[in-house]
Amino acid sequence: MKNTLFSNSKLIIYTDGGSRGNPGKAAIGVVVGEKEYSEYIGIKTNNQAEYMALVFAFKKTRQLLGKDKSKKTELEVRMDSELIVRQLNGQYKILDTELQPFFLEVWNLRLDFKSVVFEHIPREQNKKADSLVNYALDNNR
Repeated sequence: MKNTLFSNSKLIIYTDGGSRGNPGKAAIGVVVGEKEYSEYIGIKTNNQAEYMALVFAFKKTRQLLGKDKSKKTELEVRMDSELIVRQLNGQYKILDTELQPFFLEVWNLRLDFKSVVFEHIPREQNKKADSLVNYALDNNR
């Protein structure tokens, strides 16, 4: 059976990061096509976790697709963090110096793909990624 994740030149990714406490115990949740990932990431802020989810998503997507296919793939990244989306779309400056390295890493990783669009979505439309964050937090994994 053909894997639908790789059949199109456009791929939709959902990401979420969260912490219980700010900073506090944190985790990420990522949905790449039909594949789901969650990971406990230690003590982080909410915004750090959001960026770490993006970094994970880009690296995992490149691993799944391979270098050549990645260069031909358009990504649409959907997340419920308005702050991070606006920073990545150039609407907000990154004033928090602790977020700047995460921003630069995401900015460089996006070059592995044909194009990347960052879209802010309501939390209700990001339930799967959010549930993956909570799963990792509840199970510390």
